[in-house]
Amino acid sequence: MKTLNPILLLLVMFFVARTGKTDGKIAKNITVDSLGACQGITYQNGSYFLYGDREVGVMREFKLQKDSLSYQHKEYRFTIKGENMIKHPTGIAHHKGLPTFVGNSVRQNEAGTLWKAVINCINWDGFLKTGTLDGNLLKTIDDDACIQGARPEYVKYKGKWFVATADYGNKANEVRLLNPQALAKATKTSESGVVVQKFTCSPWVQNLHWIESKGILVLIQNQVEGRKWRLTFLDLEKSIATGHEAVLSVIDTDKPDELEGFTFTDRAEKGIAVSSSRKNNVSFMDFSWDK
Repeated sequence: MKTLNPILLLLVMFFVARTGKTDGKIAKNITVDSLGACQGITYQNGSYFLYGDREVGVMREFKLQKDSLSYQHKEYRFTIKGENMIKHPTGIAHHKGLPTFVGNSVRQNEAGTLWKAVINCINWDGFLKTGTLDGNLLKTIDDDACIQGARPEYVKYKGKWFVATADYGNKANEVRLLNPQALAKATKTSESGVVVQKFTCSPWVQNLHWIESKGILVLIQNQVEGRKWRLTFLDLEKSIATGHEAVLSVIDTDKPDELEGFTFTDRAEKGIAVSSSRKNNVSFMDFSWDK
C-alpha cells in the first residue's frame, strides 16, 4: 500500500476533486528485465517492489533514483522447496499490523480461457528475509466470491482497514471489500463475514491503488481487453453508498500494451506504471489537472 504524506494527499485531493478533466502523460519508458510479464508494482517503506510471472512467480526490489529505478539485487520467489506456488501474482495487499495477502490467477485450461482466483496469506517480513515462501505461506484461500480474478489492496473505509479486490472481465464487474481478519482464517471468500461491502465497476480492472485520507481508490484498467491504459479515480465511500463506482476522474493514454500496475511516487504529479510487455515495461508518468 502506497501512503502519500499529508501535504501531497491534500494536493492530490484538490486536483482530483476540482477538475473536470485529468491528464496523465507518459514522460519516459524504461525496460526492467527478469520479471517475465510484469504484473504489478507496490511501494513499501521506501522500496518499489515489481512482481511478475517468470518461470516462477517472482518479485524484485528497486529504489527510485531521479527518473529511473535502481535494482537492489534482491529477488524474492513465490516458491516452496523450489515449487511454484504463486505463478501469476495479481496484487499485493500489505499494511503494518495486518495480514499480508497476494493474489494469484491459476490457469485451468491450456487455452487460457478458464482461470481460478486464489488469495494467499503470507508472512511478509519472513518472505523478505528468506526470499521464498518456505515457512511463510500461512493460508491459501479460494476466491470463489469473485467473478473473474483477485487483486488485493488495502483500503480504509469508515475508519477501518479492509482488503479490496476487483474483477477483470466485462460482465458484472465488482469491487469487493473483505474483512482481513476473517479472510486470513477462511478457506474460501464466500464464507460468512468475509465479504462485507461491494459495488459494481467498469471492466478490465488489472489492479487497485489506494490513496489514503480522503478515500480515493484508483482502478488500474485497460480501455479494451488486454490493451490501452486507463486510470479511474473513485470516491470509495460514495461508490459503496450507491452500489456503483462514483467516478471523480478518468485518465486514458494511447499506449497500446497491457497496463498491469500503478503507484504514485512521493510527488503528487509523478507516478510509475508497469505493463506486461518485455520491453519498455516501466513508464514514468506526469500528471496535470485542468482547473
